[in-house]
This record gives sequence, C-alpha cells and structure tokens, in this order.
Amino acid sequence: MDETRDQTPSQDLSKMICQLLESGTVAVLVTVVAGSANVGAKLLIDEAENASGSLGDVELDSLVAAQINHFIKTREETRTVSVNEFAPGSTSKDVRLLFERIAPAPRLVVCGAGHVGAALAKLGSFLGYQTSLIDDRADFLTRERFPETSIELIVAQSWIESVRDVVGSGKGVAVAVVTRGHSQDEECMRAVVTAQPDYVGLIGSKRRTNIVVDRLRVAGASEEQLANIHAPIGLDIGAVSPEEVALAIIAEIVAERYGAPGSSLSSWRRS
Repeated sequence: MDETRDQTPSQDLSKMICQLLESGTVAVLVTVVAGSANVGAKLLIDEAENASGSLGDVELDSLVAAQINHFIKTREETRTVSVNEFAPGSTSKDVRLLFERIAPAPRLVVCGAGHVGAALAKLGSFLGYQTSLIDDRADFLTRERFPETSIELIVAQSWIESVRDVVGSGKGVAVAVVTRGHSQDEECMRAVVTAQPDYVGLIGSKRRTNIVVDRLRVAGASEEQLANIHAPIGLDIGAVSPEEVALAIIAEIVAERYGAPGSSLSSWRRS
C-alpha cells in the first residue's frame, strides 16, 4: 500500500480548509457515513461553489453540490441526511451523508469601551467570540480593566479607519456600536455599513438611532444597508444594568447568527 498516495486527498482537504478559514470563506464538508461503497469519502464545496475532493460518484457529487447553498442558508453546524431525502430517484438514494459547516470562529467588534461596551466585550469573549474592543480613550483600554488577553484592545486615532480595519470583509463579524455620543456613533457606522458585516447594531433610543441612520442616508448609504442595522440594539428583555444590556445585545447577535427569531421557547404553550 502506498501510504503517501492514500494520505494525499486528506492532506489536500486539510490544506484547503485552512486556506478557507484564513480567508473568512464559508464552506461545507460532506462525508459519506453509510452506504454500500466509498464510506469516508469527502467533498469540500465553498460558498462560491468551488469543489475539492469527491464522494466517489460523479452523479452524487453533482446532487450534493446543488444542496450546498441551501445548507449554508440554514446556518446549521451539522446535519446527517439520506440522499433519498433530496434525490429519491438517485442510484445513491440509500447513501447517508454528514454535512458540516466550515467557517471561521465568530468575531465580535465592540465600538465603545464604556460600561455597556466593557460588559459586552467580556461576555462575548466568554462565549467564544474573537473579540475586539475599540475606543479613542486609551485610559479606558487597559489590562487592569480587561485582564482577559482574549480581548483585543484597540486605541482609535480615527474611528473610521480603526473600525474599517478590524471589521475587514465583514464575514463572520458582528459589530455593536455602543459609543458615548452621536458623532462617535456616526463615524463608526459610516465604516460599518459599507463592510456589511453579518450583524450590526447601534445603541440608543429610537430618536438617537434615527438621527444617525438619517445622516447615513444623506451620506449615501443605500436603503438595503440601512435595513440591516439593528437599532435600537438588542432583544427586549427589560434590561437595566450595563450587564443586562450586554446580555440583550449578545442574545440578539446569537439569534442572528443562527437565524433564530429570538422569541420565547415556551410561547407555544400560550398560543
């Protein structure tokens, strides 16, 4: 047996997965987990429909490729399905497949290191988000306040440039704008809306957030970009303290990440 040759497909897929994660691209890894042949075969397809590997059957590869975007849109992490569920006429209908979402670790960018921003950064980091905290006040971004080394502290010389740099392409990124005033909010939002991150929320009352949104509209932001802004930010849980507000914000971010409505799980009992 040529061990080097046998290991090559697996090594190639591992290399491709690393490259996808580094670029922030979402992909799906499909594995044959049951069937009469090719158990363990793998096919990797990214959101642009670029494919690597094979499930051992050209027809099956094509059928699975047609399901990838649907799986990505569900935002599920994994799913095991029978080919019969989506292609009952296929000769591979008895094959079972494991779909696995391949995506970078979720990122949280918090603009503003006041009481709410501080609480949100700590909570996001605790939940496993790669967290960046930005403020233009260096004395608010000290390791005495944030001993958690998992939280990246960024002192902004320019809100627009700092936010734009850290948000990047926006893929896999949630941005919470919780600064101390209108002008700081607007600067952050001007950088955020063009990147179109997975989530963007703006703290403040309806009046305050409407002022910022209207200014963005005048500055040229499209209605589609403005419609993606969660303002006021967070779920309505009656939050009062900074920690409770942070909880309401992160709950909305998690709901958006998984495509959930954010409603009460027990609401069916009262319907």
